[in-house]
Amino acid sequence: MVMTSVSGHLLNYEFAATFRNWRSCNPVALFDAPVVKVCQDDYQKIKRTLEHEIRSCQGLIIWTDCDREGENIGYEIIKICTDVKPHLRIYRAKFSEITAPSIFRALGTLGQPNKNVSDAVDVRQELDLRTGAAFTRLQTLRLQRVFPGKLADKLISYGSCQFPTLGFVVERYQAIEDFIPEPFWKIKMNHKVKEITTEFSWKRDRLFDKNACEAILDICKENPTATVEKVESKPKSKWRPVPLDTVEMEKTVSKKLKITAKDTMKIAEKLYSQGYISYPRTETNIFPKELNLANLVTEQQNDDRWGAFAHRIMNEGGPNPRQGKKSDQAHPPIHPTKYTNNLTGNEQRVYEYIVRHFLACVQKDAQGFETVVTADIAGEKFTAKGLIILEKNYLEVYIYEKWNAKEINSYEEGDTFLPTVLELHESVTSPPKLLTEADLIALMDKHGIGTDATHAEHIDTIKSREYVGLHENIYFVPGTLGMGLVEGYNNIGLEVSLAKPILRAEFEKDLKLICDGVKDPEAVRREQIQKYRAVFETVVEKMRQIDESLAHRLEDRPQAVEEQHFDNNPVKTVLKCPKCGSDMILRNRKNDAGKFISCVGYPACKNAVWFTSNVESVDVLDEPCPNNLFPGEPNPVTLCVGGCDLFVLETLDINPSCVKRTNNVNHINDNNRTVLTNRQNNGVPHRDNRPNTSTNMMPRPSGSNSVPRNENEEIVCSCNVEAVQLTVRKEGPNKGRKFYSCRSKQCEFFLWASDDGNATVTNGAPSDEIKCNCDLPAARRVVAKDGPNKGRPFYCCSKPREQGCGFFQWADEGGGNGGGGGGGDDDNQGGGHNFPNKWKGKTNKTKNNRTAPYNNQTRAKRKCGKCGQEGHTKNKCPN
Repeated sequence: MVMTSVSGHLLNYEFAATFRNWRSCNPVALFDAPVVKVCQDDYQKIKRTLEHEIRSCQGLIIWTDCDREGENIGYEIIKICTDVKPHLRIYRAKFSEITAPSIFRALGTLGQPNKNVSDAVDVRQELDLRTGAAFTRLQTLRLQRVFPGKLADKLISYGSCQFPTLGFVVERYQAIEDFIPEPFWKIKMNHKVKEITTEFSWKRDRLFDKNACEAILDICKENPTATVEKVESKPKSKWRPVPLDTVEMEKTVSKKLKITAKDTMKIAEKLYSQGYISYPRTETNIFPKELNLANLVTEQQNDDRWGAFAHRIMNEGGPNPRQGKKSDQAHPPIHPTKYTNNLTGNEQRVYEYIVRHFLACVQKDAQGFETVVTADIAGEKFTAKGLIILEKNYLEVYIYEKWNAKEINSYEEGDTFLPTVLELHESVTSPPKLLTEADLIALMDKHGIGTDATHAEHIDTIKSREYVGLHENIYFVPGTLGMGLVEGYNNIGLEVSLAKPILRAEFEKDLKLICDGVKDPEAVRREQIQKYRAVFETVVEKMRQIDESLAHRLEDRPQAVEEQHFDNNPVKTVLKCPKCGSDMILRNRKNDAGKFISCVGYPACKNAVWFTSNVESVDVLDEPCPNNLFPGEPNPVTLCVGGCDLFVLETLDINPSCVKRTNNVNHINDNNRTVLTNRQNNGVPHRDNRPNTSTNMMPRPSGSNSVPRNENEEIVCSCNVEAVQLTVRKEGPNKGRKFYSCRSKQCEFFLWASDDGNATVTNGAPSDEIKCNCDLPAARRVVAKDGPNKGRPFYCCSKPREQGCGFFQWADEGGGNGGGGGGGDDDNQGGGHNFPNKWKGKTNKTKNNRTAPYNNQTRAKRKCGKCGQEGHTKNKCPN
C-alpha cells in the first residue's frame, strides 16, 4: 500500500480567464459566467505526486476527514487519479481519530464516498464565488469613486455568511445606541442574625412608578413584622456538561481562556494531527456505544492534576456520560485519545480544557440541598434562598464553572421577625452588552450561518476587513464602514436584507437536504443563484441609499459619479471542450485582431479554435445545433463549428480534435451555432451553382472505388467491423433513405444504400484520365441529392475525406477548372461543401444551426512550429 497526502482543497472554482479582470464585465454577468475547477500553482506538485503514484496502483482509498469538506477533497483526489487511470477501484475509509485501533477499524470497514455530500460543497463553493465576486466588485468599484477620500484604496468585500455575521454585531450595537434607560424602584428587605445576613427578594421585583412603590413601602412600615409562611427544602443538582462539540469548545475557550475561535481551531487541528484528541470539527454531543470510554479515562490516571479524579471515576463504577441531543453521523464528540504532558502555552491550555471537559461529562452531577423561605409583610411576599453543597463531583475537575454555597438563617413556618432593612431602592434599566466572540458564535449557530467548521473564519474575515473592531479586546464594535453598509442594505427595503441571516440560513438547510439525498444539487444551485441575482438587481437600482448611509457614518460628502458602462453581452457557451469537458467560449484576440474559441479551463486546458483574420465577426446564436448526419441544405452564413460537418472545419482550417472527440462523439449535443462574417462582403453566394451531393455530408469511408465487404460479403466500415444500416429521419429530400455507418462510432464511415438493399458508390471507378492533387486517379461521382445539380457527374480525390487533398472537378466541364478543396471561380464551384469566395454575413435570424465560412481559397494549412496544431503560428501558440 502506497500512502501520500494532500493539503486541503486541490481544486478550486474560478471564473474563466475572460471574467477575472474586475472591469471585464458587468458584475451581474458573474451569476452566469462559466466557472471551472482548477489546481492552483501551489498545489501542482501534490497533483503530480498523485498522478505519478496512482499509475502503479489498482485501487484508491480516500482517508480525508469525514466531514463535508473532506468528502469534497476526496472527490477532487478521485478526479485527478481517474483522469490518469479511469478504471480504479475506489474506497472510503471512515475514522475520527489517528490511533492504531481506529485506523485498523477503518481498513476493515471500507465503504464508498458520498457523492451527495461532495455535491453540496460544490454548490456552496460556486454560490459563494458568484455572490461574493458580484457584490464585492459592485461595492468596491462604485464606493471607491463615490468616497475617494475615505475608500479609494479599500477592498469592500461581501460574503453571504460574512454580512449576516456583521449584521449581528451592528444590530446589537444599534440596540445599545437606541437604548433609553428607565428608572425603576423596588423594596429591599434583609434580616441579620449574628454574622449571617439573609437577603430577601421582593416578589413584584420592581415597579416603574415611584409613587406606587412608596405607597406599598409605607403600608409595610406601618406593620413591619415579617411572618414566615413556608420553608421548602429539597435536593438540588448542578448538571455536568454534555460531551463536547465544536461550537461549545469555541465558545468556552474564547470566554474562559481568552483564546480566539480561529486560534482555538488551529490548535485543536494540530492536537488532532498529533494524535492527542479526536477530530475537532463535529456537531455531535452523544458518545457512540462502541466507543470505549473506560480506556480513555484510564489513559489520564497518571496526571498529577486530574489523575486522582480519573481514578475516582473508575472506582465509582466507570464513566457514565450525560448525553446530548445532536449527532452529525460522522464524528463522535471531541475527546482526548492519548495522554501527554509535553505541551506548552495555549496548546497545553486547550488540551487541558478538552481533558477536563471529557472527565467532567462522564462523572456525576454536583449535589446540593436548597432551602427556599417565603415571608409576608402586610400582604407583600418576599423570598430568600439558601444552598448547601453536599457533593461537588464533576466540579472538582471542571474548573471553568462555579457553584457557590449560600448560607441563610434557620427559619421554620410561623416564625416572626422584624427586618433589619426595609427600604426603597432606586435603579435604572441597563442596555444589552456588546457581543463577545462566544455570543457571536452562539448567534451564528442559532441562525444557521456557516457551520461549526467555518464560524471562526467568518468572524476573522469581518475583523480583517475592518468592518468590526474589538473593545477591551473582548467586545465586538462595528466600524463606520461596517455600520454604513449594513444600514444601507437595511434601508434599501429588500424583502430579505443581505445583512439578515434568512437567505443564508435557507441555503444551509438546502445543503443539508442535498447531503441527505432529498434535493437535487443542480436545482438548488439554480434556485439560489436566481434568488441572489434578484437581490443584486434591486441593490444596483438603489445603491444611492447605501451612499447616503455611508456618507452619514463616514462624515463625508458622496461624489456624483456616472454609472459605469460594461459590455453587457451575455456569455454563451459555444460547445463543450472535447479535451476536458469544460465550456468553450468566444473570445477576442489581443488588440482586437479577430476572434477565437477558447476553453474556460485555460491554462490547465489549452484547447482553442482559431479563426483567421479574414473573419470579420463571429456571433454565437441561441439555437443549438441539431448535430445529426443530415441537417439539410446549409445556410450560406450559419454553419456549425462543433464538428457536425468536417468540410466546414477543413474550410475554416480548424483541427477536428479541437472541437470533437476522436471517437466521433461530441461531449454533449447542444453546441450553439456560430455566425461568421467575411471581410470580403461584396458578393452574394449562388446556392444554385453548388453540387448538392449528399455523399459530401460525411467523409468517404475508403479510398477504394468498391464497396468495402468482408469475407461474408457484409459491408464493413473503416474499423473492418460490420457496418450498421440506418435510415434518415430528418425532414428533407433524403428522409427515409437508408445508409451505412460505423456501429461503434469509432470511425467516420458513411455509405448510402440503394433502394433494393445493395450498397453502392455512384460512378466510383477511378478515372484513367483525371488525377487529383495527390497524383492518384480521381474517383468519379454523381450528385445524388435533389437540386439543380442532381445527376451531374464530378471528379474528386479517391482517398477518405479526412485524408484527401480536397480535389474537385465537374466531369462535364473539362479538366481546366479542378482544384484542391473546391478551387475554381464563382460559376464553376467545387463540389461537396464548396463555398463561394465572396460572401457576407447575416443577422441571427437564421433557420439552420451552422456557421458560415469566410472564403474558399486554396491555401496551405498553417501548423504551429511549437505544438504541431493547425490554426495558429508559433508566436501565438496558446500552449
